[in-house]
Amino acid sequence: MIEFSTPPLVRHDPDLNIGGLLADRVRETPDRALFAVPDGDGWRDITARRFEDEVIALAKGFVAAGIQPGDRIGFLAKTTYEWTLVDFALHYAGAVMVPVYETSAPAQIQWILSDSGAVGLILETAEHFASYEEVAAELPLVNNVWRMDQDVLAELARSGEAVDDAEIERRRSLAKASDIATIIYTSGSTGRPKGCVLTHANFVDTARNAAEALTDVVHQPDASTVLFITTAHVFARFMSVLYIHAGVRTGHEPNTKNLVKTLGSFKPSLLLAVPRVFEKVYNSAQQKTEAEGKGKIFRAAAATAIEHSRRLQDGEKIGLGLKIKFALFDKLVYSKLRALMGGRVTHAVSGSAPLGPRLGHFFHSLGITILEGYGLTETTAPATVNLPAMLKVGTVGPALPGVSLRIDDEGEVQVKGVNVFREYWQNPTATAEAFDGEWFKTGDIGSFDEDGCLTITGRKKEILVTAGGKNVAPAALEDPIRANPIVGQVVVVGDQKPFISALITLDPEMLPAWLHTHGESGDLTLEQAAKSPVVRAEVQRAIDAANKKVSRAESIRKFTILGTEWTEASGHLTPKLSIKRNVILKDFAHEVDDIYAAGDATSNLSVAG
Repeated sequence: MIEFSTPPLVRHDPDLNIGGLLADRVRETPDRALFAVPDGDGWRDITARRFEDEVIALAKGFVAAGIQPGDRIGFLAKTTYEWTLVDFALHYAGAVMVPVYETSAPAQIQWILSDSGAVGLILETAEHFASYEEVAAELPLVNNVWRMDQDVLAELARSGEAVDDAEIERRRSLAKASDIATIIYTSGSTGRPKGCVLTHANFVDTARNAAEALTDVVHQPDASTVLFITTAHVFARFMSVLYIHAGVRTGHEPNTKNLVKTLGSFKPSLLLAVPRVFEKVYNSAQQKTEAEGKGKIFRAAAATAIEHSRRLQDGEKIGLGLKIKFALFDKLVYSKLRALMGGRVTHAVSGSAPLGPRLGHFFHSLGITILEGYGLTETTAPATVNLPAMLKVGTVGPALPGVSLRIDDEGEVQVKGVNVFREYWQNPTATAEAFDGEWFKTGDIGSFDEDGCLTITGRKKEILVTAGGKNVAPAALEDPIRANPIVGQVVVVGDQKPFISALITLDPEMLPAWLHTHGESGDLTLEQAAKSPVVRAEVQRAIDAANKKVSRAESIRKFTILGTEWTEASGHLTPKLSIKRNVILKDFAHEVDDIYAAGDATSNLSVAG
């Protein structure tokens, strides 16, 4: 096996928990602006001391409501200041948050809350409450439901005024580093989602070590950021903890349609994003210039930027001609894109899906160093990250301090260290299967370069990861669609794509009779039936039904009905009639390319802002 390790930069403290990071920040810099919230056309700062005061007041409300240390509390809301406020208030009350994606279907909400044993639920909107109500009868343990849109946070704070400060300090200090901090549910390749038990040490040790490794990023003067990735995801959740530890001023934007305006007014120095955000910035700029008849200029500028960055990385000479072109395009194109992101961004952290060398080199030449990293929920988000002093575009960087990586004989990436989760909640069988001794088996295939920088080359499991970073289990969509009588087989696609789509085949045995009863000729060939509006409407109904079982981000947006069969004889099915996914994706690559040829809407971002 090939193995690389990076020694920890910070000594482990067995008594330090996540709440302790905030308490330390308040002691060190009580008057530093730790957050900023929208205020008219600008932003109002919230100091570290003020934030902790609000955390303590809300924690008292939870205590007054009967929440006990160790109780699991579900939380379903958008990415706002209040999300992090609730997160830390639960830590200070000694409770364990169980985040739920705000796009989750009722069945998903029911499973997560019931499996975790949640006794309370915090919701943001009437729509969230309606989803909960559909399954409330199946959740007898949930005896407290709080709606944020009904001013419940202020009400909780008022109700807890009689609780002593000493009780909150006692509860805040209860959890040791090895205790549960949160349970985050993640999709498996098959079956129901599993709850990842992440400890306080997972967050604290990983954040403290990452802050030292990325000191030029998070400790630069007036470091600030805007969070717009859902904080229910481990990636943004971890970074929120890191920002508090490092004292990075943080704003929030729950609606990405407002992202350009928000970046322009907030002017962050650091961005946290999934590759799709960088793709939108790039694509919208290209679309705008094409519409203005300046597409040739943009394409030349992009090619120059990529070549400039590549030469810098490889240590090659930058010739005079390239220098002149780069300076010209910097004035005509690059400066406008920098302004689009607020004008102060120097670094960005990208994760959840591969960025690709093209975008990495392009933004690097804009003066924005994108530090691509790699990790999973089971690794508290980051396991690796590129460093400003050792940036290798196209890789996801070396192991973080305190983390070890190895690649087994089958090419699978395995991880151990301060970031690796403890177990799957109440699932010892799945836990045992996920580990080889101390090493967590990621299910991803990768390779190292000579410096230990990791490149992910494929996925051992069938889980798809969209360009937006959403994990999607194909079976959850394929099985219900396949149950439709006229559907033969289904393959869901969308790995590293902007949305989920599907390839559909028709059942030649069931189809003729169905066509006859629906006013169509039963003699239609598969190719003819694939183009029939009546058939397409029926397949759409099957897809609509399947989409109701998953969140919007996991739902199928487009599909293609193929005018052919997948059989064992064609090489697309096994003797057990299971699909050969890789063979199908190879043989029908053209059809998949056609689905995504039109791209995704990027009208929310433009060079002009």
